Amino acid sequence: MVATISRDDLKGKIERGDKFQLVETLPPTAYAHAHLPGAVNLPPDGMSEMAPTLLPDKAAEIVVYCANPT
Repeated sequence: MVATISRDDLKGKIERGDKFQLVETLPPTAYAHAHLPGAVNLPPDGMSEMAPTLLPDKAAEIVVYCANPT
């Protein structure tokens, strides 16, 4: 199931220490410049190669954050 959550919902999950994997789909240079605490970087052009290694638990809750760095 895919659902959309708000920034406030994500902030609440982080503050409560909910168990989930936060993934930022930013280019590596944008991720290196700034990213949310605990987020892993999974750039769009490396998704199929990197996802199995970065996200091995197929049952885990995953929150994907993407932003236009401009």
